[in-house]
Amino acid sequence: MPFDTVDSDLTIVPVASKAELKRFVDLPNRLNAKDPNWVVPLMYERMAALTPKTNPFFQHADVQMWLAVRAGRDVGRISAQIDHLATEEGAGKTGNFGMIAAEDDPSIFSLLFRTAEDWLKAHGCDRALGPFNLSINEEVGLLVDGFDTKPMVMMGHDPRYAAARVEEQGYAKAKDVYAYVCDPRAALPPVVVRRVKRGLPEGVTLRELDMSRYDEEVKALTDILNDAWSGNWGFVPTTEAETAQLGKSLKDVLDKRLILFSEIDGEPAGFIVLLPNVNEAIEGLNGKLLPFGWAKLLWRLKVKRVKSIRIPLMGLKRKFADTLRGQVVPFHLMNAGRDAGLALGYDKFEFSWILEDNAPMRRISEAMGAQIYKTYRIYEKAI
Repeated sequence: MPFDTVDSDLTIVPVASKAELKRFVDLPNRLNAKDPNWVVPLMYERMAALTPKTNPFFQHADVQMWLAVRAGRDVGRISAQIDHLATEEGAGKTGNFGMIAAEDDPSIFSLLFRTAEDWLKAHGCDRALGPFNLSINEEVGLLVDGFDTKPMVMMGHDPRYAAARVEEQGYAKAKDVYAYVCDPRAALPPVVVRRVKRGLPEGVTLRELDMSRYDEEVKALTDILNDAWSGNWGFVPTTEAETAQLGKSLKDVLDKRLILFSEIDGEPAGFIVLLPNVNEAIEGLNGKLLPFGWAKLLWRLKVKRVKSIRIPLMGLKRKFADTLRGQVVPFHLMNAGRDAGLALGYDKFEFSWILEDNAPMRRISEAMGAQIYKTYRIYEKAI
């Protein structure tokens, strides 16, 4: 039930019904209606992502969502979640907040964060970290730079005032993550050209995703991803169910020519995923696929084709990372992905997200001619 706050007109409502979840999903569309760079997400996709039956994240996490309501109008939202797969160092327990969106009013942000923090503390947490929407393996961070361009698929977009409102609640920067962008038609730097022209070392091969062995491919990708990212800050393993669900949700978008594996002596060693930017295709659909949205979406994806692409996932098993053969694999994967994307007519690539202190990935991205154009901030606070 809603409860009163210091502002008698402002109440908090725990999301408990499908109708309340729809309000929760739709709120940012109203808040950002005047932002020319806001892309209205597909309602059915957002509902599925926040529903336990359709998102495997809920199998290993506790999640609660709330709406802030003033005079009968939804004015803010937030989530709190505890991922039981998260590995931690030191004492204490970290919980997460996410899905933060609200009108530009400090009292609304205060109520939302106080509610989320109280829930986390009641569940044994002494630190809040976020925003994660809902997992660190999904949308992460609050946009703090790069407001003048539209977000790519599975990347967030926030109003300029949001960072200041969050920081007013006592949150400080924990880590920044970057989105890099490049024109794949531009000439590659000489150092990259030299590496690629040498060809693949003996025993190293590249291949496309094999759709006839999809389940095995999902397992191989998940194994590489979890091994490659295991040393990264904030690492939480991705389950096979989550990888498979992602593939299922993107089945109309995935192109096997844009998902590449590298094998070393016959062992799956690395991979790269290039994902057509669905956000470019859903503009103007207003989040709806009926009555004609499906036809428009498929025509834009399959006939007109979008022109931008995002690289959300790339990894190399750690045991190969320090070998001579392994060190050239990321360059060959990115070059092969670049060539495949160019052949299919894509002219804008985004590499995201990349941790600010992930020096190897930043060097590779910059060697491919990419530059930072968006910054997302992850915040923390002792609670």
